[in-house]
Amino acid sequence: MSVQKPVILTCAQPTGVLTLGNYLGAVKNWATLLDDNTCYFGVVDMHAITVKYTPADLRKNTLSCVAQYIACGLDPERSNIFIQSHIIGHTELAWLLSCITPIGDLQRMTQFKEKAAKLGFKVSEEQTSIANQGARQGSSLNAGLLMYPVLMAADILLYNADSVPVGNDQKQHLELCRDLAQRFNHSYSDTFTIPEPFIPKTGARIMSLQDPQRKMSKSDANQNATLHILDKPDLLRKKIMSSVTDSGNEIVAREDKAGVSNLLQIHTAISGTSTADLEASFIGKGYGDLKKEVADVVIAALEPVQARYNELIQDKSYLESVLKAGATEAQKRAYKTLGKVYRKTGFVERPR
Repeated sequence: MSVQKPVILTCAQPTGVLTLGNYLGAVKNWATLLDDNTCYFGVVDMHAITVKYTPADLRKNTLSCVAQYIACGLDPERSNIFIQSHIIGHTELAWLLSCITPIGDLQRMTQFKEKAAKLGFKVSEEQTSIANQGARQGSSLNAGLLMYPVLMAADILLYNADSVPVGNDQKQHLELCRDLAQRFNHSYSDTFTIPEPFIPKTGARIMSLQDPQRKMSKSDANQNATLHILDKPDLLRKKIMSSVTDSGNEIVAREDKAGVSNLLQIHTAISGTSTADLEASFIGKGYGDLKKEVADVVIAALEPVQARYNELIQDKSYLESVLKAGATEAQKRAYKTLGKVYRKTGFVERPR
């Protein structure tokens, strides 16, 4: 009798080119899970429309995201790569879950409050209303931003995932997902697996090159702060050489040396050399030496990724075949879960 592998699901929005932080802190680690787990990797295009976007860019970025996934090591032969909107069940389950989700829980979400603030809105201290605090002209706070965590919960629970690789900024959303799964199970009997977070120990948090107190981000207005996996070698080197370091000249990983610590973290995550060994190797050397070596390491690591991506993005028929195969497997599992949920919630079975 074959033993079922644990199910791991993780998703990313198709919002442009992955950063080095996305690669080292997430995708590179996902690739190590393929042999011992049944893996589903989703491109969540429905989440991407909660903010202003251009349809043509969304289509282009979605296929690009798939190509980047594969180039970064997610083997379609050992995993299921799919697009969220291709699968029936995500929005259906999100609606069911929304009916057991208190609005206050959603208004307390840190990411919702941050996104609302950027549009000029503020969630009241009582968490019962949203006030317009001089919102930017033409801006609006759509319901999709509020409901985003419920759709994310549906993404996870639809596949009854055992664990979900998440960054620190997504832990709150996963907690809501776990709460909803437990609430549904309590009301309708055991249905959903309670997903556990999978947080890698190494390379989990790569910081901005210009403000090392903040995480490296695709959306950073200062593009010198972010290394993208498709940046050309000269641009990667330029960004790293202009990165913020710290006062003094000691190359050590310490709380008061965030810039240097970040560069050492990048090196360690790529090279596998321990921080202690790196510190020892840079005794008597300056920040310029550190930056040059980090640039060399980053460029060498991304060279095969970029070469593979350039091949894939030119082969649309191959990408479509990957998505067809991934969607077929994902849909089988989604239908199984959705059918069980529909029966337990009292929906009449569709005539055959």
